[in-house]
Amino acid sequence: MTTPMKIIGFLATLIIFAIIPIYSWMEPTHQENLLADYYTDAVLSSTDIYAENCAVCHGAAGQGIGDTPPLNSEAVRMMSENDLIKVISRGRDSTLMAAWAVEEGGIFSTSQVNDLVTFVQQANWEYVDARVSELGLTPPEVIEMEVSEEMLASITALEGGETLALGLTTYAENCAACHGSNGAGTMIAPAIDSVDLRARPKDEIISLVNNGVNGTLMASWQNILAPEEINAAVEMIFRWDALIASGVEFPEVEMMSFASTPEMIADGQQLFNIACKSCHGVDGYGSPMAPALNNQLFLEQTPDAAIYQIVAGGISGTLMPAWGSRLSDYDLQSVVAYLRSQEENAPSILPPVLGN
Repeated sequence: MTTPMKIIGFLATLIIFAIIPIYSWMEPTHQENLLADYYTDAVLSSTDIYAENCAVCHGAAGQGIGDTPPLNSEAVRMMSENDLIKVISRGRDSTLMAAWAVEEGGIFSTSQVNDLVTFVQQANWEYVDARVSELGLTPPEVIEMEVSEEMLASITALEGGETLALGLTTYAENCAACHGSNGAGTMIAPAIDSVDLRARPKDEIISLVNNGVNGTLMASWQNILAPEEINAAVEMIFRWDALIASGVEFPEVEMMSFASTPEMIADGQQLFNIACKSCHGVDGYGSPMAPALNNQLFLEQTPDAAIYQIVAGGISGTLMPAWGSRLSDYDLQSVVAYLRSQEENAPSILPPVLGN
């Protein structure tokens, strides 16, 4: 080997030995950067998934809405990846948390579930809130029916009045939308002001409220209401006629005219995209998680008032929640108007099952 070649070989060897320590020193940083980029990409890609599917229940900023728990808490952030994967994939029994993994009947792939876990653990909730707003998917706030102080005072003055007042408040916020403001019932829920109902054992009625009635819109309330609220509502049912005789006026639920305008249809479509699309699919054509509503048979056979009550009151034995406390009367009517607007061109498929 000539001297120049020896020199070149020697210099190459020196360069290699110089590069190896530098590479060894830089590689961990490079790997850390790649991992950080992966997490960043996972969080960003999951933000839109969260906005379109999760914000409606958990809130635009992860704050939780109504009885749905917040996700922006340290307790959730510190949950193990395996626990979060199980909850997102399989859902949670006796709650509105559905199973979202494809293999469990949901719509999320394994990679999407994993990315959502990373999202929950590392999300910048201010950014998420802004992104949800940017997409026009900010969910409606909870609206509670108010019971006047005068009404509560008149009931509290009666024997056992504090229990009856709690029962009235519970009824107004959770039951009146289906059973009627005066307890006379509606086309989809029976009368509460009923001699036959009051003739049944009180424990039986408490059990009915706790467990719901499969195949009807009567939901199970035991994981939503406290035992004292259920007991108070049942006590009020058994003293309903006495309350009316004493001059108590029950809270009114404004009746719907179900007028339909282009503005209402547009507003209803926007609300549907925010609150309903994640389960019922684009334009209401259904998904593995919920039946089609853009459905000729369902729309032909279901009056506007019944659709309104289904949206407001939820459906027992299914993942359909009650929206009556979160949507105004106008909002509920707008959703009905939007669904009704699809009837003329809706496909003829089997109507959805409203219970087990």
